Amino acid sequence: MRKPFVAGNWKMNKTVEEASKLITELMPMLEPINSVERVLCPPYSSLMVISAMLEGTPLALGAQNMHWEASGAFTGELSPAMVKEFCQYVILGHSERRAYFSETDEIVNKKVKAAFEIGLMPIVCIGETLEENESGKTADVVGRQVREGFKGVALPDPEKLIVAYEPIWAIGTGKAASGEDANAIVGLYIRTVLSEVFGADAAQAIRILYGGSVKAANAAEFFNQPEIDGALVGGASLKADDFTGIVKAAA
Repeated sequence: MRKPFVAGNWKMNKTVEEASKLITELMPMLEPINSVERVLCPPYSSLMVISAMLEGTPLALGAQNMHWEASGAFTGELSPAMVKEFCQYVILGHSERRAYFSETDEIVNKKVKAAFEIGLMPIVCIGETLEENESGKTADVVGRQVREGFKGVALPDPEKLIVAYEPIWAIGTGKAASGEDANAIVGLYIRTVLSEVFGADAAQAIRILYGGSVKAANAAEFFNQPEIDGALVGGASLKADDFTGIVKAAA
């Protein structure tokens, strides 16, 4: 059985003061829900403060990105060691990184390898655009992203890898995929290709999330699907009641 997993990606929202307030609201609501792995991914500026707040709790912390190099002249970037100092997880290959910052499958691959090398658990995002979806290219696109993103990756433990299927046309648009459609893509395309890359047993142990306009009201539609193991939540993770509702649905 794959343990349900829900992560909140706060994106470029919340000052340190606002983030601290949200964590204070979230902790007593989330801590009792032990049947779900709960991860919070605030902006870089809040990682140190929130890491201290979460110490000794069952809640985990994740960064939204990192560089693959250990150090160097990369202004504005954080190295894997800098992330590891505060976090257990790191989001890699988010569609916004791919679209706005020109991240390629090759770059994602380098970051995945760097994360595993230092002991971080990557949450690797994949997904197709609306145009690719409507033209029947979903299988080709997500298959390529899996094959190239994990090419040559030595998987230390399948439970330490999280894959998030985020159809780009559903992110922040209010238009979510249906639970059945998302489940079919995860099972037929993503988990099948993961089997090719890592073997069937590992592929069955890797948790695959859905992301894209997930709310407390529609979360159960996805979590009731056998191939979907949780969610990577965007906007709804910025409100304590909304995010807690999604975690409860996963439980």
